Amino acid sequence: MGRLMKFKEPLNTAVFTTKFVIEDLAPIVFVYHDSDGCWQFHGSEEKVIDDDIRIVSLDEIIALDQSIIELAEMPEGFEAVRSKKGDNWQIV
Repeated sequence: MGRLMKFKEPLNTAVFTTKFVIEDLAPIVFVYHDSDGCWQFHGSEEKVIDDDIRIVSLDEIIALDQSIIELAEMPEGFEAVRSKKGDNWQIV
């Protein structure tokens, strides 16, 4: 549990993702920590429309992919990418 506490946000914080990640279980390959502090978690889908957006808790995202914990201290305004699940995150 201590590792989860690296996030400064509570685990029940609302975050943005897509139906592809939540409903289709697409791997998360793009993570954005927006300059306003919001988190976004996306798969490799090329086009996302408003109807595709889902709001879930940070805890739900971590339950889908434990590697998200590695990004807990990523500064606002940065993003992390990887080619596929299991690859190392690259922060840019």
